[in-house]
Amino acid sequence: MSLVSFVKIKNNDFKAAILDALGLINFEFRKDARKIIIKPNMCYYWDCSTGQTTDPKFVGTLIDVIRGNLASDVDISLVESEGSAMRCKHVFKFLGYEKLAEKYSVKLVNLSEDKSDPVEVTVGGKPFHIKVPRTIQNADLKINVTKIKYSLEKIKISCALKNIFGCNPYQKKFIYHSELNEAIVAINKAMKFDLCLIDGNIVAGSQPCKLGLVMASKDSVAIDASAAKIARVNPNTVGYIKLAQKEGLGDAHFVSMGVPIDYFITRYPSRNAQKKLMSKAFNVVSMLKLGNRLGLE
Repeated sequence: MSLVSFVKIKNNDFKAAILDALGLINFEFRKDARKIIIKPNMCYYWDCSTGQTTDPKFVGTLIDVIRGNLASDVDISLVESEGSAMRCKHVFKFLGYEKLAEKYSVKLVNLSEDKSDPVEVTVGGKPFHIKVPRTIQNADLKINVTKIKYSLEKIKISCALKNIFGCNPYQKKFIYHSELNEAIVAINKAMKFDLCLIDGNIVAGSQPCKLGLVMASKDSVAIDASAAKIARVNPNTVGYIKLAQKEGLGDAHFVSMGVPIDYFITRYPSRNAQKKLMSKAFNVVSMLKLGNRLGLE
């Protein structure tokens, strides 16, 4: 079973919480790592105060931790791809990542504009053809920095595995929604990350809530299973978690380290308002799909 850490942020000290979370899972930075990518959750134009997107301050603190453990001149890229209703050039600016990149001298990479190479992976015996951006291929260390969120009824919960779905450079991701569980697993098979961190300081629900949580694991399946439990969703009912375990991406059974998980379960908010917010977002996607069919830009 894989280790998953649960750490309470004290006095808004992200650095101490991140270091504690990494220490509890025995994570050590590869000393030869020189090209590092960080994949925050920038799924849409929601500010981090909504609990929907990764806080750039959290990512900035992680950059300090990386450089403190490796070297000040390591090559760090923050990556995201275009979505059906989201453009990177806007989301980088709107969510504060342009300022972050300038402050910390890191790159912002739009994976939809990156050179990529096709790979074929199978999920449940079915082939999926995935384009893997070269920025991801060439990285020595790949870090997934995500959120815990309720999602569509089809997948129920969105966390580490779903965040990597956002590395797919193809913009019109709604084409995968008929087989979303399988597509999430396929993209994670094609683009395996080394470390998962959860920015659970502010989380979404009936209203944004300060949960003050940092989680870490080297196993994306384990961290998703534990995140589902925090959100009071049975991980055995989440299709892509079960499928990811079956496909060998990780183990849904985990060993908890740090603060008992029940502390966060009892404080995690309900999903009512978040469902309404997600519904509005996907209504926008539906309108874009209609526009595409009518030949509109």
